[in-house]
Amino acid sequence: MSDEARPSRTAVVIPAAGRGVRLGPGAPKALRALNGTPMLVHAVRAMAASRAVRLVVVVAPADGVAEVKHLLDDHALPERTDYLVVAGGDTRQESVRLGLQAVPEDVTTVLVHDAARPLVPVDTVDAVIEAVRDGAVAVVPALPVADTVKEVEPVGRPGDPEQVVATPVRARLRAVQTPQGFDRATLVDAHATVALAGEGATDDAGMVEKLGAPVVVVPGHEEAFKVTRPLDLVLAEAVLARRRANDGF
Repeated sequence: MSDEARPSRTAVVIPAAGRGVRLGPGAPKALRALNGTPMLVHAVRAMAASRAVRLVVVVAPADGVAEVKHLLDDHALPERTDYLVVAGGDTRQESVRLGLQAVPEDVTTVLVHDAARPLVPVDTVDAVIEAVRDGAVAVVPALPVADTVKEVEPVGRPGDPEQVVATPVRARLRAVQTPQGFDRATLVDAHATVALAGEGATDDAGMVEKLGAPVVVVPGHEEAFKVTRPLDLVLAEAVLARRRANDGF
C-alpha cells in the first residue's frame, strides 16, 4: 500500500516487562499460557487483528528480549503487521517511554496496550484508533462501573478496617481499559513532561490529563478484562472456549 493511500500510520506499544506477582511465582505474567499460548502472543494478535495497525512494539524484561523475540517468531502474525522487541525499564512508565522511542517518526497514532488484556476485541481497537484519527488527542475505552464504589482512608496493615470518607456518584464513574490511543506528539510530550516518581504512572491517559489536554472515552468491552489473578485465567479460558465454539477462533 502506498504512503498516499495510508496517510496515517498506527503503532502499538505493549509494555510486558513486569513480573505479575499477583499470579504467583513462575514465568512473568505476560508469558503465562492461555489455551496453550502465552498471553503476550494473544495480546499482540489482538492488536494486529486491526488492519490499521502496522507495527507492534513489545517492551520485554531487559534480560528477556531474545526470549520474547523468539516467542513471537514462533507464532503466526498477519503479514501486514511488523513487530519489534525492545528492552524495558524498572517501571511501566519507563517501559512505555522506551517503547515509544522505538516507534518510527512517520507514525501519527500510538496505542498503549496491557499485555495482561489478551482478549480485547478488534472492534474496540478500531474504535480507539478511529477516535484519534477523528481529532481526539487521547482516547480510553471504558465500561460503566457496576458496583458501588467507596473512597476510604487507607490503613497501614492489609485486612484492617478502613474508614469510608466518600461515596462517588456511580453514574459518573468508568472502569478504564486498554488499548489507550494517542496523538503521537501528545504522548511524547506527556512522557517528556510528567516526572517519573516512585513506581511511575500506570495510566498513560492520566499523564496526558496532567498536561491539561482533553481525554475522551469510547465504549470498552467486557472481554477486554485484565488477567491479574488465577481466577481471571479461568475466565479467559472460558472466553476462548466460547469463541472457538461460536466462530472457530
